[in-house]
Amino acid sequence: MSYMLPHLHNGWQVDQAILSEEDRVIVIRFGHDWDPTCMKMDEVLYSIAEKVLHVSLSMFYNFAVIYLLYDPCTVMFFFRSKHIMIDLGTGNNNKINWTMEDKQEMIDIVETVYRGARKGRGLVVSPKDYSTKYRY
Repeated sequence: MSYMLPHLHNGWQVDQAILSEEDRVIVIRFGHDWDPTCMKMDEVLYSIAEKVLHVSLSMFYNFAVIYLLYDPCTVMFFFRSKHIMIDLGTGNNNKINWTMEDKQEMIDIVETVYRGARKGRGLVVSPKDYSTKYRY
């Protein structure tokens, strides 16, 4: 599904994508096209949004260092040139680093990020707790 999403091929393009949009949440998926986790996430992202940006992790060492991108698939949110963190109950507020299987859950997260970011919040709380203590 990654072929259906716009690709950004260098750091300048990523910066421009983040800096140029004023009214929408920018969702960027960092990872490799061939990774199965990224493929599943791409399907969800493609099905929920028109404006989803995709980045190949292998080309962006600086982003990997700045945002601690060591997972095979990472989704991050930006609004008005700011990285918006989201408390998912996992302890890592910077990114989503697993595959979201349910489209509605991803839509709810993006809407929560948008509402919180419009109010000037840099950290928003997810509508669902994804901590492992509730998965027994």
